[in-house]
Amino acid sequence: MKNILTELSGSESVKSAIKANWEAYHYCLAQSPNVELSIGRYLTWFITDLPDHFMNLVVCNQLPPDGIDDLIESALVHFRSMNIRRLSWLTKAGMSSAKINEALLAHGLTFRDSFATEMAVDLSLLPDDPPTHPDLRIVPVDDEYALKQWIHGACIGFRINEKFEKVWYDFFVGAIFNPQFRTYLALLDGKPVGTSQLFLSEGVAGIYNVSCIPEARGQGIGSAITLAPLLEARRMRYRIGILQASQQGYSVYRRLGFQDFGNLSLHLWENDSGMNEVQ
Repeated sequence: MKNILTELSGSESVKSAIKANWEAYHYCLAQSPNVELSIGRYLTWFITDLPDHFMNLVVCNQLPPDGIDDLIESALVHFRSMNIRRLSWLTKAGMSSAKINEALLAHGLTFRDSFATEMAVDLSLLPDDPPTHPDLRIVPVDDEYALKQWIHGACIGFRINEKFEKVWYDFFVGAIFNPQFRTYLALLDGKPVGTSQLFLSEGVAGIYNVSCIPEARGQGIGSAITLAPLLEARRMRYRIGILQASQQGYSVYRRLGFQDFGNLSLHLWENDSGMNEVQ
């Protein structure tokens, strides 16, 4: 069977879809009243109370003709006033990368050339029924009780302090009823052990928040909780699945057939005040 990604290898269309799906994912979550969404000519941001780089995003749309330092400093002052602990800063393609990079570094941000690996898979080539643990079930999260289980498991998997579970709940509770979202929970002997989300946008199926609690790793749960939403997307006639892979999850996705389409490069910012409260 022909792999659609072989035809699109190196294609900017796949790379653009990966980033566009990621941005749309944040915009969709911003419907929560507990998220600050600011859309501006030069900067757009999505800010939450969660101390996580992924869940606090600044997008630099374009550079002002002058005053770039003032623009950055004004934004950072605002984030400090909100006690934002971590955020990522994405620069739009085609901008003067040297100029914005120099300015962001001067304001204390650090550059990560490979924050994550951008990956895509031809959904038609996925296995229909891969081997997995006999006592594992993958169930949809379609009510608030299941969402609380999902959040608790995700916080353990991502090593996020349980005091932030309420924050996660507040901005995901609306998402589970959004038709663009599908949220999945892995149960092993009835116990929540893994999580994932599917987000449908830009013509591709985006996979997010894949996690597995430490004591359940090495049993194929990561593969199973990733594959379930991809197969659902295939049933809905989507052809391409995408994600941004961490170093820890990269090998899992490669075994499922995902191919590399470049690196997600970001500037990262951490607010030193109160950082000892995060973990």
